[in-house]
Amino acid sequence: MDLDGIIGNHDAVKALKGMAETGRIPHAMMLYENDGCGAMALVLAFLSLIMGDEHKVSGLIHPDVHYVYPVANGSKVNEKVENLRAELFLDYWRSLMTSNPYALEQEVSSAFGIEGKQSGINNAEAKEILETVWLTAVEGGWKAVVVYLPEKMNAASANRLLKAIEEPPEKTLFIMITHAPEKVMQTISSRCQAIRVLPYSKKEISEILVSRFGKTPSEASQAALVAGGSVGSALHYLSGKEDYLRQMELFKGLTDSLVSEDLGAALSWGDAMAALPSRENQKAFCKFAGESLRKVFLIQQNMPQIAGVAEEEKDFFYRLASSCRKSFPRMAVSCLDRAQMLIDRNVNQKILFTDLVGRLYLLF
Repeated sequence: MDLDGIIGNHDAVKALKGMAETGRIPHAMMLYENDGCGAMALVLAFLSLIMGDEHKVSGLIHPDVHYVYPVANGSKVNEKVENLRAELFLDYWRSLMTSNPYALEQEVSSAFGIEGKQSGINNAEAKEILETVWLTAVEGGWKAVVVYLPEKMNAASANRLLKAIEEPPEKTLFIMITHAPEKVMQTISSRCQAIRVLPYSKKEISEILVSRFGKTPSEASQAALVAGGSVGSALHYLSGKEDYLRQMELFKGLTDSLVSEDLGAALSWGDAMAALPSRENQKAFCKFAGESLRKVFLIQQNMPQIAGVAEEEKDFFYRLASSCRKSFPRMAVSCLDRAQMLIDRNVNQKILFTDLVGRLYLLF
């Protein structure tokens, strides 16, 4: 796909096309997106343009485009920690991204067989980046390093990457895709040209699902309603509605206990969350709950037309909006964001979710 074929994100597309057409390409750029909002699709389209070979770039087989992403030992790769490299997972990465460049973080973890593992980009990987960028380009043009989720670099690896960005070889491009820009080392982000990849409208999501993924208009419209601006979330919903229903049941279990002021039930819900099989499942629920609370907030503000509530869920969301304080959705989202941060820091799960329940109970 080329940039002209990208649906939505007109400002980002315009900026990238302008760089390619004028030749004024920054040596480092960082794309900020919500999970599943298409930054990888934009990157592949841009690299196809400047590399001049859409087939190789879109197939993730161009010899001068290198990919770095968080990895861990799991069911598909089991190496000494110091030997873990992105290249060990390249076949899984290539298979996923060629079929769905809108894939969610949790889908990447699943493809790598590292669900529930603490993934990261280690110092040895960053050292390899430094060595790679000084190699001569195989096809004589640009070399590119695409770093997916630089926020998952440790301090040592981030400092090595910083050195490469500060002293890049000629015609070498670093492109980073982040879902948490506040967690990226400030000295790295300050040296990158920032490009914001916006969430999609429901109309744009429907169009992408129909034109690129062959979904029916009815399926696309239904998925767009619950996707929260993320094509990845819409596709995940369509491929596994049981996951969506499971998360909705968890959300209803939490809110029902808050509405009925049943602290015991709320604490039991916290125990159930702590017992989920992986941290990725817990983080996915926190994101789901945050998006659901956005709908509650919009209903409270008399803007139900943009809340994106499915017809069969309207009764639940309207009752919840009328039952909680108007300050609750905003404050609860902050609590959920904090919980996600603590999940990444490997905090004791039972304590974490007991604390979350207590905070939400008082705020409701």
